[in-house]
Amino acid sequence: MGSKTPLYDRHVSAGAKIVDFGGWDMPLHYGSQLDEHHAVRGSAGVFDVSHMTVVDVDGAGGRDFLARLLANNIDKLTATGAGLYSCMLNETAGVVDDLIAYRLAGDAYRLVVNAATRDKDLAWLEKVAADFDVALAERADLIMLAIQGPNACATAAPLLPDSIRDASLALPSFHSVAADGWFVARTGYTGEDGWEVILPREPGLELWDACLAAGVVPCGLGARDTLRLEAGLSLYGQDMDETVSPLSAALGWTVAWEPTTRDFIGRQALTAEKQRGKNAKLVGLVLADRGIMRHGQRVITDAGDGEVTSGGFSPTMERSIALARVPFAANTNCQVEIRKALREARVVRPPFVRNGKILIEET
Repeated sequence: MGSKTPLYDRHVSAGAKIVDFGGWDMPLHYGSQLDEHHAVRGSAGVFDVSHMTVVDVDGAGGRDFLARLLANNIDKLTATGAGLYSCMLNETAGVVDDLIAYRLAGDAYRLVVNAATRDKDLAWLEKVAADFDVALAERADLIMLAIQGPNACATAAPLLPDSIRDASLALPSFHSVAADGWFVARTGYTGEDGWEVILPREPGLELWDACLAAGVVPCGLGARDTLRLEAGLSLYGQDMDETVSPLSAALGWTVAWEPTTRDFIGRQALTAEKQRGKNAKLVGLVLADRGIMRHGQRVITDAGDGEVTSGGFSPTMERSIALARVPFAANTNCQVEIRKALREARVVRPPFVRNGKILIEET
């Protein structure tokens, strides 16, 4: 038996298929992964993401700690509530994890890191924090819900407290607002508009129930994965890990090289890699033939072999798509080895789908 979120009994009562995910018993779907996917693309869905690891950072050394920890520049968060996507790297520039950092009031920050890497991440944070005047607090007492889709905010807004409703509706992307124990961020992992809401247990249970009563569709990990793949969003442990740098994971844009005096962990190794030049790149693939691309399959290009990092069936595009790491010099046409057969595919630039619109042109 794995760890359970506070919403576990509700998932079971709703008929969810429960699977293990990083040591957590989580809903894969509630009957139809396909319907859940389309609900988010077309209207609104809600995900229980309470298994994600929330860590609050406080103390006079919080800014200096995060300047050392993150490859992106925490000083970009000039306003309370602003959020920043970043990787934290090891000394060889491999990705320890990707996360979102938010600036709270005063010297406080909030980090949201992945669930499957919880123990590793907490150990790494504590190790780096030992050199700074900072206190770390894991917030395992909180529920986190992702309410996503083109109608998500409008549908969920009446369910928020009066003290936070208008400010939540006015949030730009990657900004948050906090009041009365509620934390609402305009972020997500689906390629659609929406909120991620972090709040105490009882209000969290009530918000889940209220979302379902308002017609928001409960969604599981299956739809979450197809949505993020269509949106071209990387999954830690597949598209990147401690052996892969941001430069080889299409995440070079998350590295803040300025100011040159900021000595973030992994900077020296990353600089050396940058000077050598890229030898691999993360790209999108669209399968021209029948079949389904999956993690680990070989990709044959004119510049050498690569590998599918994430793959599956796109319900929106009605064909198989994938992310793959291929030689930097690879051109458009390639083949993917599926069950010992070579299938034709083409290299494209993700995302595949954003805000309900297919972005990849037919050939």
